[in-house]
Parts: sequence; C-alpha cells; structure tokens
Amino acid sequence: MCGIAGVAGGASTLERLADIAKRMGDSLAHRGPDDSDVFVDERGPLALAHRRLAIIDLSPAGHQPMTCRSGRWTIVFNGEIYNHLDLRADLAHSGAQFRGRSDTETLVEAIDAWGIDRTLQRTNGMFALAVWDRHERRLVLARDRLGEKPLYWRLHEGMLSFGSELRAIRAAATDASATATAADDGSLEIDASSVAALLRWSFIPHPHTIYAGVHQLPPGTLLDVDLSNGVPVTHQRTWWSLGDTIDESLQHRADDDIDRAADELEALLTDSLTMRLQADVPLGAFLSGGIDSSLLAALAQRAAGGSLRTFTVRMPDVAFDESDHAAFVARHLGTDHHTIDLSHGEVMSIIPELGSVYDEPFGDPSMLPTTLLCRAVREHTTVCLGGDGGDELFAGYNRHALGASIAGRAEFLPPAIRRAVAAALLAPSPSAVDRVAAVVSKVLPAHRRLPNMGDKVQKAGALIRSDGSAWESLAQIWPAASLGSAAHGPAVPTLRSAHSSVEEMMLVDTAAVLPDQMLVKVDRASMAASLEVRVPFLDHRILEWAWRQPMSLKTSGGVGKLVLRRLAERELPTEVTSRPKMGFDPPLGTWLRGELRPWADDLLSSSAAVANGWLDGAELSKTWREHVEGRRNWDYRLWSVLMLESWIDHHR
Repeated sequence: MCGIAGVAGGASTLERLADIAKRMGDSLAHRGPDDSDVFVDERGPLALAHRRLAIIDLSPAGHQPMTCRSGRWTIVFNGEIYNHLDLRADLAHSGAQFRGRSDTETLVEAIDAWGIDRTLQRTNGMFALAVWDRHERRLVLARDRLGEKPLYWRLHEGMLSFGSELRAIRAAATDASATATAADDGSLEIDASSVAALLRWSFIPHPHTIYAGVHQLPPGTLLDVDLSNGVPVTHQRTWWSLGDTIDESLQHRADDDIDRAADELEALLTDSLTMRLQADVPLGAFLSGGIDSSLLAALAQRAAGGSLRTFTVRMPDVAFDESDHAAFVARHLGTDHHTIDLSHGEVMSIIPELGSVYDEPFGDPSMLPTTLLCRAVREHTTVCLGGDGGDELFAGYNRHALGASIAGRAEFLPPAIRRAVAAALLAPSPSAVDRVAAVVSKVLPAHRRLPNMGDKVQKAGALIRSDGSAWESLAQIWPAASLGSAAHGPAVPTLRSAHSSVEEMMLVDTAAVLPDQMLVKVDRASMAASLEVRVPFLDHRILEWAWRQPMSLKTSGGVGKLVLRRLAERELPTEVTSRPKMGFDPPLGTWLRGELRPWADDLLSSSAAVANGWLDGAELSKTWREHVEGRRNWDYRLWSVLMLESWIDHHR
C-alpha cells in the first residue's frame, strides 16, 4: 500500500519537475512511511514519485519507481495484486526472470510482456497505478474495478499532475502559482456543484472533486496521456465496465436453491480470503460482531490455521456498543482478540483534525469511529481485513430490505393519502420516536429490535412523500431547495435499468456509494494511520456471482443478506446470525448539543457555505436552532456542513 504522484509536460525544466514531484510525494508520506523516491525522464518530460508502505517483499527489490528488465516501462503502484503469484508463474513459463518477490515487479513485467489492457484484465486486486512507456512516450493512469484505491488528475496550462490524494494536486498547484503569470496563477477553485453533491449525499460522486478542473479517475478506467510532442494529450477509456458485468450476470440467473448458493459463496469467499492473507507483515481483521465481519473472521481463522488476530474498539457514549458482541464472536472462533478502549478525550480531540485527514470534504459521520479504529489498530498490525461490500452485493442496507417494500406499496396510494401518511410519520421528532421504541424494545426479543428507529421513520416518511427515485429519497441529507446557487449539482452515476426497485438501489450503491463514500472513508482513515485494509467481498468474481443470484436469496420479508446469513449459520451462533444490522455512528446529536457546541458554533457563525451562496443561511440557522433546542435531530445535516467548513478552514 502506497502513495503515488507525478507531473508531465509543462514549461518547467526537468529539475523543476523533479522537485515538484518530490514535494507531491512528500505530501503523501502517511500513505508510505517506509521508503520514497522520484524517477525522471527528460524525453517526457516527466517525473514520477512514490511513497512506500512495505507489505510484500520488504527488501530493496520492492523499491519504486520500478523499471522492467527490458527498460521500456517504469511504474509507480499503489495497492495489491492478490493473484500475482499465478501471473508470475505464467510469465516465468514464458522465460521471464525476476529480481525480487513483489507484486509490483510481477505487474510491470506483465505489462511489458502482455500489454496494459490484457494485464489489467487478468488482475485480481485493488490498485491505482501510473506506468510510463519510454518507447512511445505515453503515460497511462489506471484504477481498479470497484474503486478501492483513489487516483486524481489535473491538466492545467500544459502540465498534467496526478496523485493518490488531492493534497498532491495542491502541492503541484502551489508550485505553479509561485511562478505563473498574474493572468492565471494556477490556483484551485472550489466547485459549487460539488458542494451541492456533498450536502445532498454526504459525498462527492466521481469523476467530480471539490475543485473545478480536477478529476477523479472512475473505477475500471484508464487515462492515456500522449507526450510524444511534449504536451500532454489525454484520452480516457474503460478497461472494465460495472454495467456490462452486471448485465452479463443478470442474463445468467441462477436457481433459488439457497444451500447451493451458500456452498458456492463459501468457496469463493475462502479463495478470496486466502489470497488476501498473503503478507510479510502482521495481519488481522476488523470484527464488529455483525454478520459480514463475523463471517469473514470465521473463514479467515480457518484459512489462517487458527492464528487470526481480531480487533474492535469500544467508544464512550455510544448507544449501540458492539464490542461485547465482537468479543462473543471472537471467543466462539478462538481468535486472538483485542478490544481497544477509547477515552472520551481521544474521541473529542480528533474531531477538529478530520478536515485534514479527509483531504476532500466528506460528510459520513462514521468517518470518526473508522478513523479512530484504524489509528488504534495500527499500533498492533500493518494489514487488516475489512467487511465492506457485503451490504451492496447482498441487499444488506435497510433501504434494500425495507425501503423498496415501502416504496412499492406507496405507489398504489392516492396522492392525498400519501401526503397524509408522510406527514404523520414526519411529525414526531426522531428522538421522540426513539424514546417510544426504547420502551417497546424492552418487551421484544433481541432479533426483533430495530435501532435508530427515529431516523428510519423519518426516511420512510420522506420516501412515501417523494415522487422521485427511492434511492434519492432515502439518501438525501439536505434537500435541493436549501442549497441556494448550488442546487443543481452533479448527478450520482447510475447504470442501466434494473429489474426491481431493490436492484435499482443496489446499482446506485455499487456504482457510486461504494467507491465514493464507503471506500473513500476506509482508504483515508486507514492510510492516515499507514494501515492497509483489504476487502475480501470486493473480489470481482464475487460481484459477478452475486448478481447472478435471484433476489429471493438476498432479501425477503424485510430481512436482507439471506444467503450470507445461511452461510454464517454454518459457522456462527444464532445470536449472531439473527441480529439486526447495527450502525457504526457516534452520538453526534448529543455531542453537538453539548461538548462540541462551541466548536460547531464557531464554524457555523462564519459559514463559508452561506457566504458563497451554497447553502441558505436562514435554513442553516433554523436547523442549528432546532437541533440545539432538542426539537429535531439534524446531526447528519449539520455534520456535512461542519465537515465542509472544517475542511475549508484547514485548506484556506
């Protein structure tokens, strides 16, 4: 796991390009604290920078930038190629020789032997890479299928810059502004439409970024940069298509035999895990006590021969603490389990730092516990398995299991009745509903209880009231009417028409929410701590298989992830497999009324969002007042604004 960056073209001297690339790489030191270097080629003109977090082949033979034996290709690579030993065996059979054991060397030699497209098609992994073709004077940037690893780029005044995070792009832009003319100082400007997306959905969808003119390379895409004339000419194309892959899978639907499906999934997950257990450094697994992480821990414990280390954190003031559930699972599996207790002071102290950790504004409140978890786990290990992807592939979100059912029934109600039902659901505050739900829960068995009932009722009301897409109604944070001049932001990318409303939501979740929210959260939180997180569910073979399975094996009767539950029943006690999905969110609503109120007051009183016309000032004041007075719980709305303001403060 590493950080990559580089610059190509422009009017600067080669020495200047090398200096810019070095400073871009240095800005990514947290992603790769073990080693660094810069490669330059005057025929580019081009400079590539690399920061290394050594995972496989810790020797100098794994050093980057790395050039293949023929001398044609030079690569900087961030990620892991899990099947690189199979690829290496094929290359060796054709006569290739290797100097070390790293997957980077396998990759660059494969590109030399097979070309870029064929090599990428044969990979199983997570990655972002840049590879320089010295013969054709061509730079290629590429990103993995599902967007596990990030890659940003900018073409400005004849100079292309790229990097694993936006901070590398800022480093290049800062250099440009120091030497540019007064007419164009190279500075970066905030894109108002991206702010609108952030406030509506808590994330910015690719290919957009917070900066105008800076792009995020979409998953499964490569960018060809022709430097044959010294000036970058770009051409973007897909090397793998999520839409085509899902369409192909839907044309080959499997039967509805859940035991057959559980057998096949077990084989796929076990193989995916076995690949992802390869490392020359300590490795562990996150364990929350939920189905996804518990199932992965069970299969990984078996694949690792009973030596798996598992980790969970216990946060203060969290209403739905899962550490006891995680410990129960760990005892059942026999893992070497670590429960890491965080103090209230540790939690509070990191909140003002989040605008720097996430170098693009990001509004998902679970960023806080995820950042704390990664920071704590890094003290014990360098690589960890994560459970992301299970919800997107197997209909695990509440909006899949319950939301689509509500939307389907609401379609048949007359408009007047729909409005009346929605008004009745939206009238009580979420906190009032939660108080009633807490009383009712005392007489219900554990598996029938639903946490965060207040928020779920609010979402149900919004869904019934809406005439738009089910996903938009359930995912929206700030309504478009509150967003002032930025109301019409970029659309969330979608795919071809789905076969059901549940599949429609799953498509959007896989195409946009997964790469732009869930994986961004994990990447930034883990890399800020120099921790690598591997995600077994996101093996592309599992995605293809999952979309071939009928919906009856994923969700029915308001319960999701049915085939995962069936497989988990073979490995775990009923107390685990019957538990409802739990959130990983901290009690921000309470903290914003209490200890965090001065910090929030300070940011909101001089709001850049209001000053720039991105958000209606009266609506923001009303929202803050209602929250502080306890009349409504607007923690998600306020958090998205506060993270925007905090980010602007850090990067002003």
